[in-house]
Amino acid sequence: MHFPVPVSVPADHRCLPGHFPGRPLVPGVVILDRVIAAIEAANGTLGGLRLPQVKFVRPLLPEQAATIELEGERPRWRFRVLHADGALIASGEVVAV
Repeated sequence: MHFPVPVSVPADHRCLPGHFPGRPLVPGVVILDRVIAAIEAANGTLGGLRLPQVKFVRPLLPEQAATIELEGERPRWRFRVLHADGALIASGEVVAV
């Protein structure tokens, strides 16, 4: 399975005011939530998960367009989150247990 999933976090998302005041960044946990949602959209509810490897390379700003790329199949997927210009935001692995 390999397909791009568009993602953007709205400027009024409840996580942004405290992360960080004056220069909001989308928290890594929100990015990972979007990755898991993309996997579940294609595979159904996963239940327990492990994330044995996750690396955040650069920030995602509110309203910024990004794409999630997924490879693999149950129970293991690799992901990459890319800015619209192709720059890597995050990468890693999700394993259903």
